[in-house]
Amino acid sequence: MRQQVETGGAPAALGPYSQGIRTGSFVFAAGQLGLDPATGSLVDGGVADQTERALRNVTAILDAAGVSLERVVKTTVFLADMADFAAMNEVYAQHFSAPFPARSTVAVKELPKGALVEIEAIAVAADGA
Repeated sequence: MRQQVETGGAPAALGPYSQGIRTGSFVFAAGQLGLDPATGSLVDGGVADQTERALRNVTAILDAAGVSLERVVKTTVFLADMADFAAMNEVYAQHFSAPFPARSTVAVKELPKGALVEIEAIAVAADGA
């Protein structure tokens, strides 16, 4: 069974998808851009600022599902330019601690709204339910 996860703490979905889905002990947070949930616009600044906001959006979705960022087991990071890897990684490292989630980071041709970074996450609920 799938349970939709919704929160005003993250931007509304830009299309026919959910901010998050909880099924069994897993929570899947949809890819999050560096969008301010209040305005729907990208935050000012570069990839570091967008990474910070994207991770805050992921955290808000996980919180709405009753799961903390510490329960994340896998992330995928999409970068519009792999030259931004170090700046993204520096901010990312401030949000996670060992043992770090498994992660894939890939460069893509383009992201929605001209974003520089998008981050999705999979977490496991502490109670297994």
